[in-house]
Formats: sequence, structure tokens, C-alpha cells
Amino acid sequence: MARGNSGIKPTEAELTLLNILWKLGPATVRQVHDTVSKTQKTGYTTVLKILQIMHEKTLVIRDESNRAHVYAAANSEGFTQSSLLKDLISKAFGGSTSKLVMRALDESTSSEEIADIRQLLNELEK
Repeated sequence: MARGNSGIKPTEAELTLLNILWKLGPATVRQVHDTVSKTQKTGYTTVLKILQIMHEKTLVIRDESNRAHVYAAANSEGFTQSSLLKDLISKAFGGSTSKLVMRALDESTSSEEIADIRQLLNELEK
């Protein structure tokens, strides 16, 4: 997957469509529209326009070999999440990962999530 657009941050609407593409894999505008329409009212032409903008921004790639163009995320979900998280840590937490983690962990964090985090920390220490 392409990694050349790490400086481009997707908007909320673009992230919604990226999440759909990560779930479905390569998909037509119709498939993306049908999926997004299950949770929010969005017109077909709106989805098409957002995907076209995302293509210009290199957030998605487009296969034009068939009549119906097929779109796919240009980067993996993990790569995009890491890029967004690094930007958030830098801008909102002064570069401090620990400040982010402390803010994210609160009384609503379940015992299961805490156990998963503890396991991850133990693995990172090895």
C-alpha cells in the first residue's frame, strides 16, 4: 500500500468512508453508499464527490478499468490510525504519549481493557 500521503489528514466524512473501505475492501461508489446509508442519510452524489476528493488527496486509489470505478484505501487502517495518533499526541498532548494514555484511561475503562493494556505493556517491556 502507498505510504506517501502520511501528511494528509482525512476529514471526519473521509474517515467514515475509509472505515467502510477497510471493512469491505475495494468497492464501488454504490457499495460504499449502500453501507454508509445504513447509519446516516447521505446522497449517492455526496459519496461520489467525497471519494473523488479523497482520490485527489491520495487517500484512496481508483481502478478505472471497469465502467463502475472501484475505490480502495491507499493506506492500511493501522498506518492511518498511527499517523492520526502521532499528530494528536503532538498537537494536543505536547508530544507526551503518557499524557494521552492517562487522559484516555478513566473510570469507564473496563477491567478487560485494563488487562489487555497490562498485557501489551508487559510485551513492550520484553
